[in-house]
Amino acid sequence: MLELNGASALVTGGASGLGAAAVTALAAQGAHVVIMDLESQEEKANELLAACGGTGAFAPCDVTNTEQVIAAVETAKGLGPVRALVNSAGVGWATRTIGKDGTYESAHDLDVFRKVIDINLTGTFNCIRIAATAMSTTEPDADGARGAIVNTASVAACEGQIGQAAYSASKAGIVGMTLTVARDLAAVGVRVNTIIPGLFDTPIYGQGEASEQFKERLSVGTLFPKRLGYPEEYASLAVELLRNSYINGESVRADSGMRMQPK
Repeated sequence: MLELNGASALVTGGASGLGAAAVTALAAQGAHVVIMDLESQEEKANELLAACGGTGAFAPCDVTNTEQVIAAVETAKGLGPVRALVNSAGVGWATRTIGKDGTYESAHDLDVFRKVIDINLTGTFNCIRIAATAMSTTEPDADGARGAIVNTASVAACEGQIGQAAYSASKAGIVGMTLTVARDLAAVGVRVNTIIPGLFDTPIYGQGEASEQFKERLSVGTLFPKRLGYPEEYASLAVELLRNSYINGESVRADSGMRMQPK
C-alpha cells in the first residue's frame, strides 16, 4: 500500500464538489493536502482546510497555466514528499454540433470546444506531467513506489448525451491516455488510474426545492442504488486507487450500473 500519512497530496478543483470530498478523505489519511483551484475559491478552500485540521495549503491555480501548476507542486514539496495527485477540476458545456437554421454561424462554437478540451484534457495532462516529475525525485518505498495519480473522467466518455460533444471528447481523452501514461510512469514507480463517475450529488445542481426535484428526476436513470452518488463514495474510491499498489492503468466506473441515454 502507498503510504499517504505524512506525504503531500495535490487535488485540482479541490475547493468544492468531488474534489473537496477527496481533500477530506486524503487529510483523514494523514496527508498534507494542497488544494489547487481558481483564486476565487480561496475562501472555500481555506475553510475546508481548517475543517480538515489545517495541515495543507491553498494554491491558486488554473490547470492550463504551467507556472501556476509548478508553483502548486512546489508548495506541496515544502509540506512533504509528493505522493499523490487527484485531478478533479473540469468544466462542462452543452451545445449541439449544428444549429437549427442551417447556417454555418450556428454550428458549435469551435472556441468553446477548444476551451473544454483545454481545461479538462490538456489541464489534466499538464498537472500529471508536472506532479509526476516531482514524484520521480522522491524516495521509493520497499515496492519501488514513489506516488500515484487519480484522474476524473465521466460516463459521458462512454455514453455522451446530445449536446456533449466537447465534454465527451475531453473525458474520453482522459480515459484514453490513462494506460499510456501509466506505462510511461511505470519506470519511476508512479501509478495512474481514472475514475469514471456517473451522477454525483454535488453543488453543480444548485440548491433548493427545484434542485432537489431535478436530482430526483436524474436518479430515475440509475440502476442500484436508485440515487445520485455521494461525493464521499467517489473519494473513497480515489483513496483506494491511490493506496492499492496493484491497481494501475485502470479506468473504473462508479455509477450504480447506469447507462446514459441519448438525452
